[in-house]
Amino acid sequence: MRTNPQGSQTQLAPTAAQTTRDNPWPLSLLTANIKKYVNRMSPLWVSGQVVEYKKRPGARMAFFVLRDADQSTSMTVKCWPTVLDSLGTSFSEGAQVVVHAKPDFYEGSGSLSLMANEVHAVGVGNLLAQIEELRKKLAAEGLFAQENKQPLPVIPRRIGLIVGRNAKAKQDVMVNALARWPLAEFEVREVAVQGPTCAGEVTRALKDLDGIPQVEVIVISRGGGAVEDLLPFSEESLVRAAALARTPLVSAIGHEEDAPLLDFVADYRASTPTDAARRIVPDFQEESLGLQGACSRLRTQMLALLDQHLGQLAQLRARPVLADPSAVIAAQEHSLALESQRLRFRFETQLENQLTSLNGWRDALKAYSPQGILERGYSILRSPSGGVINSVSQVTKGDLLEAIFADGTAVTKVFGTNQKKA
Repeated sequence: MRTNPQGSQTQLAPTAAQTTRDNPWPLSLLTANIKKYVNRMSPLWVSGQVVEYKKRPGARMAFFVLRDADQSTSMTVKCWPTVLDSLGTSFSEGAQVVVHAKPDFYEGSGSLSLMANEVHAVGVGNLLAQIEELRKKLAAEGLFAQENKQPLPVIPRRIGLIVGRNAKAKQDVMVNALARWPLAEFEVREVAVQGPTCAGEVTRALKDLDGIPQVEVIVISRGGGAVEDLLPFSEESLVRAAALARTPLVSAIGHEEDAPLLDFVADYRASTPTDAARRIVPDFQEESLGLQGACSRLRTQMLALLDQHLGQLAQLRARPVLADPSAVIAAQEHSLALESQRLRFRFETQLENQLTSLNGWRDALKAYSPQGILERGYSILRSPSGGVINSVSQVTKGDLLEAIFADGTAVTKVFGTNQKKA
């Protein structure tokens, strides 16, 4: 039963699903029901990484925060101090542990925690075995494939550097890189390079630098350390972030054996921070010498090519046409004059022959023309109507006819006809 604002009592909903806007549960009832549900849960084993722990001598209870590194999920664990005393120095922030605990819900603050009765540190061997399983899994997904590797820029505009706070690795990379290439520029992100916050801080720094267009290569450097200290560089979340980076990545964690998984996904694995510095920038002195050598070879080749063309030019100048052009022109003028005379003679000869032939044709045409016939003594008779008389049968006695001669005409009269017999 609950009392509403009007002072009357109403029946509370028996289940959470039956609550309404007008008939809600009091918060205390909700927390009481959650506690009942949690209390019914059985103890269980959970694993994770210790991220917060401060030993308080004389305290009745010990508290630490357990985190799932891959999912960034955390929960407070409480236990009797004697549970942790048996672990000694192996229990500290960053340690991987397995906890046997029962979930516990505190109604006052509505918080869920674990009440542990056993805490065991996970051995390095077990952790390395887990890393090996993860390596096989990521390799099967193609994260370490050689075809995914990006080439490093020859001369990067700016270098992204992820290192520990006040770490020697920072100086190793920057001093050696600047000694090789004085114009090198750095975008530095200082992070935790071991411990429970390492993977998260490195991942955030990597994503930050990957988003800067001027940064053309990123170096993650630590400079070696114990296997346990390097475990964060094998966490799945960091390795996947490195695989997704668009900027070429250099891993300089510096552990030859039991290499962290970051080495496998990086585009280049440097054995030391100094090695990384040598890889990301060229050596100015070497490049200068190489450039001088290239310039010297180019000069030699250009001089040889110039000598070759000068020799060819000298040969051309030695030819008669270039040595004395007027002599060549005079010779050509003489040849042209002779050829002109020959052409004129052939033309005149052909013209004379054509004129002779034309005169012959003219005489022949004149001889066979009517006028020519008349000049040879013939004449033409025409009737008064103008018709040509070409037969004796066309005339009769007494007809007047016109006689046409070569030099004129006359009128004649027919006094008689004489027809030839066939």
